[in-house]
Amino acid sequence: MGTVAAALPATAFAQPSAAPAAPQLPQPMPARDTGLRIDPREFGAVVDGTTKDTAAVQQALDRCAVLGGGEVVLAGGTWLVGAIRVGSHTTLRVEEGATLQGSPDLADYPVLQVRWEGRWVPGHIGLVWAQEAQNVSLTGKGRILASDAIPGRVAQSGLRHPALLEFVDVRGLSVTDLHTQQNDMWSIHPVYCEDAVFRGLTVHGRADGIDVDSCRRVVIDRCDFDTVDDCISLKSGRGMEGNTIARPTEDVTITDCVFRDQRWACIGIGSETSAGIRRVLVERCQCLKAHTFAIYLKTRPGRGAFIRDITMRDLDVSGAGYGFLRLNFLDSGKQDQFPVGGADGIPDVGGFIFERIRVKDVPILVEAVNIHPDKPVDGFVLRDLSGTCGHGITLANMRDVVVENVDVKVFSGPLLAVNNVTGRGLVDTAAPLVPTVRPPDIVAADPPYRLGMTTGRPN
Repeated sequence: MGTVAAALPATAFAQPSAAPAAPQLPQPMPARDTGLRIDPREFGAVVDGTTKDTAAVQQALDRCAVLGGGEVVLAGGTWLVGAIRVGSHTTLRVEEGATLQGSPDLADYPVLQVRWEGRWVPGHIGLVWAQEAQNVSLTGKGRILASDAIPGRVAQSGLRHPALLEFVDVRGLSVTDLHTQQNDMWSIHPVYCEDAVFRGLTVHGRADGIDVDSCRRVVIDRCDFDTVDDCISLKSGRGMEGNTIARPTEDVTITDCVFRDQRWACIGIGSETSAGIRRVLVERCQCLKAHTFAIYLKTRPGRGAFIRDITMRDLDVSGAGYGFLRLNFLDSGKQDQFPVGGADGIPDVGGFIFERIRVKDVPILVEAVNIHPDKPVDGFVLRDLSGTCGHGITLANMRDVVVENVDVKVFSGPLLAVNNVTGRGLVDTAAPLVPTVRPPDIVAADPPYRLGMTTGRPN
């Protein structure tokens, strides 16, 4: 057991060469208060949980949008619907005591181009969806539930199953206060969205909670997650398609959330990162359970782009099956059939700060060795960590590292072991790790990918 530099003053260590820029917050769009409130019962909704009310709810939403905006209100009872589309300047309000229940019939979810595992492919659109819209809001104290009659993520046809809530190219998005329950597919999936807020949600399900996919200026605040896969996952496309489109996920703020994960991580960044991920801030969150690591940053050669400027602080971590933090930048996720070749395909990574982290009996504190030697992590800070762990910190292929005030009791082995790491606070380290193996070079596909070509289902 041991501690690293626990007693040394902060002035003994250099600060990072450049502190990551704070994420930009969503920019509110001008509200339209038309005073319009529509009850889909006026269009024939039965609300008995058996009769499909899709047409009535959709007609109410469409009328609300064409009249300049307003609210469609679902009050009382169970509203059974297939996919419904929310238009601009429209609020879908599911009142307390009301349930929006997804249809069990896959045919009730149209097949469109959907983002799935980093590519645009044909698939079934989400239960509640919006596309090319602005000022879209979902709110209320009610429930939105997927049908358990649609198991798995991919149908026998090879088409992706519907997400629960899916938003594509929406500017000004607000999802607040609802309870969601999803089956095996992703729960909430914003793609190409800007200025989005997810607040006060209870997100339960058998897959990912919120997948932020090539979005800008996103806030996830005061949400409670209990999911079977990542509670929150940040993505930006895979392979040459994502790299060519080049729409990063950037300026994401996650605050005051509670996470319980049953299969993977509380927060996963990657592995679909081919347009880049940057300026992410996570503060004041509780990671109560994770099957693997509470925080998992992941990508691989062939993705290209970057993961930069990630700051996480004031976290409480317990119940982690593998540990607190893992970085895997060598072999995470499926290799795309059209990878980004050569040096451009090796992601640029760095600007990571983890501070004021409290851990309780995590098996591993930090595992960060799967890092490409040709592009080391540039900037990595561990500051003010406390608690207990089974094994300590292992770092490889990093520069500009700061380790400061890590006061964690380790039950087995040294607290810190490094290989090819430079920086400050690397005192009392164990012998170097076994040298990492340089991964093979990634060769671009021949013939090369061109935007718009059909690639089929992701391999």
